[in-house]
Amino acid sequence: MQNNNPLHGITLQKVLEDLVAFYSFDTLAELININCFKSNPSIKSSLTFLRKSDWARKQVEDLYIKTLPKINKNNGK
Repeated sequence: MQNNNPLHGITLQKVLEDLVAFYSFDTLAELININCFKSNPSIKSSLTFLRKSDWARKQVEDLYIKTLPKINKNNGK
C-alpha cells in the first residue's frame, strides 16, 4: 500500500522539474553533489543519470519530500 508514500503517483520527471523550478540547477548542484546538476545540466540528461543511479535518485527524492511543503506553499496549495 502506497498511501503513506508522498511520492506515490509522482514521476521522477515531475520531481526533477519541480525541484529545478524551485531551486534552479545551480542550487541543486550545491544541495546534491552530482555532476548531472553541475556540468551542462538538463532535465533529460539528469533523468537519464538518476534512473541509473539509485543512490542519487534517493537523494533527489529525499530533497523533494523535504521541499514539497515549500513548493505547495508557493503554488497556493
